[in-house]
Amino acid sequence: MTSKAKRVLPTRPEPPTVEQVLADVGGTRPSDPVLLLPSEPPRTPGGDHDGPVPGQEAVEEEERERLYRQSRGYVEMNRRLREARGQLAEKCEELRRAGAALERDMAETRQKAF
Repeated sequence: MTSKAKRVLPTRPEPPTVEQVLADVGGTRPSDPVLLLPSEPPRTPGGDHDGPVPGQEAVEEEERERLYRQSRGYVEMNRRLREARGQLAEKCEELRRAGAALERDMAETRQKAF
């Protein structure tokens, strides 16, 4: 027969202090992948100016519009879910009252039968 001894889990260590984090970051190499900046966006062919890529604004606008419609859909769905939750709570309460009334009626019927 095996014994079921309680296992004592080690306590969670304290988070590092600001000084420890700064020392850790200060001791890293410049080539550390965490500290590397993302690559630069593609440049337009034949130019060094930092203007937008032709057609990029339209693509970004479409993406913003898509995200806006998606978020509006989520908000509307959330509203409908809240309404449904309220309706379900009302129906649940009605069923509880009906169940209690049925129990009372059954008890009265049993009383009359005996």
